[in-house]
Amino acid sequence: MFIFWGWNREGFSKSDIRFKGNGYDFTLHNVVAHDRPSPFGLDYFNPGKLSTPEFNFRYAYFLKDNLALVVGTDHMKYVMDQEQTARFSGHISNPTYAGMVQNGQVDLTDEQFLTFEHTDGLNYINAGLEKYKNILSKKNFDIFWAYGGGIGALMPKSNVKLFGNERSDRYHLAGFGLDARTNINFVFWDHIMARVEGKFGYINMPDIKTTLNNKPDKASQDFVFYQVNFGVGYIFNRKLK
Repeated sequence: MFIFWGWNREGFSKSDIRFKGNGYDFTLHNVVAHDRPSPFGLDYFNPGKLSTPEFNFRYAYFLKDNLALVVGTDHMKYVMDQEQTARFSGHISNPTYAGMVQNGQVDLTDEQFLTFEHTDGLNYINAGLEKYKNILSKKNFDIFWAYGGGIGALMPKSNVKLFGNERSDRYHLAGFGLDARTNINFVFWDHIMARVEGKFGYINMPDIKTTLNNKPDKASQDFVFYQVNFGVGYIFNRKLK
């Protein structure tokens, strides 16, 4: 088995985001968003702040010599680009915010209509299977290639401010995800592992909380993502046939 800790960068497709609540039901179409990496510094190595950057954690147990059950979390950060104009469909009963819609579009730049982030974060808690193949074996050094897929739940801490309401910033089980992944693993002295991994997946969140209390207000969205991560791990009880 092994444990792994690493860091990631990711990208997201455009997304239609639907907002529904008392007095409104509308969709913003083709919304653009990006990740938000922390500046490289001590936070990446400070034990008290390891969860601040975008990170990955893995625990793997080998069911067979070449097949592992892998569980972990991908802490990504999704930030809606503020300087954009989004196409609008639906209705808003509040005349102030309805008036911000012009010619079927709404300008989000001044943050008065909406700010929308999953920055602490877009937490994909997942389990998957990975198949491993040894492609190089030397004294005190091995290279393994692996591929597989996973499924999991999305537990974002969504930072949302809609229509001037108090900012909603809390963890909530919002949906599910699927992914395909591949990685290259460099193993030194049978125990120390360095990994580079690519991942492509789909996220669907039908229940994103947009207000602080128990109001029924919510948002929903789905999109595809890609992720590149790298890091280090430790292998326990390693035996090769």
